Amino acid sequence: MPASLLPPAPPSLATPSANPRIVEALYAQALDLADRARDAFEALRRQPANDAAPVVRTPDGEDLVRVQASCEALRTTTRIMHCLAWLLNHRAWFAGELTELQLRRHGRLIAHFPASDPACVVHLSGAAQAVVRESERLYQRIGRLELAWQARDARAQTVPMALVHLRERLGLALAEAG
Repeated sequence: MPASLLPPAPPSLATPSANPRIVEALYAQALDLADRARDAFEALRRQPANDAAPVVRTPDGEDLVRVQASCEALRTTTRIMHCLAWLLNHRAWFAGELTELQLRRHGRLIAHFPASDPACVVHLSGAAQAVVRESERLYQRIGRLELAWQARDARAQTVPMALVHLRERLGLALAEAG
């Protein structure tokens, strides 16, 4: 099984934390990457089979290279969508649409998402290979931000959760009253 894309070591002090500018820049990059992934994998799907190349078949009679390309397309687009979900949750938190508790509960990046299989990626077009590599780099960057966020949360856990909840409710009540 391919190794996880997340770095195994905890973030260093040099690891930037998520802030609105970083999140917005990564969000724009992820949206662009999602469009390019759709285009690259749609082009692969429409590409006619190469009659000169030997075709390896699955037990069901499917072209193995096409099945692997479909699997890689799904893996890559899922990776990008997980990145977009993480970014959207953080955008909502920065905009005040989510509480910190909601973000902690629902805003985590999926851990241990599998890397792409190099044996499959090699059969993809150059554009599709570039999208796969870029999606892995994006996931790694967001993974580092997630680790930094978790480390920040671990430091913040010194305050009792009841106090955190009370502060959030008080902040919401004051915002509604003001």
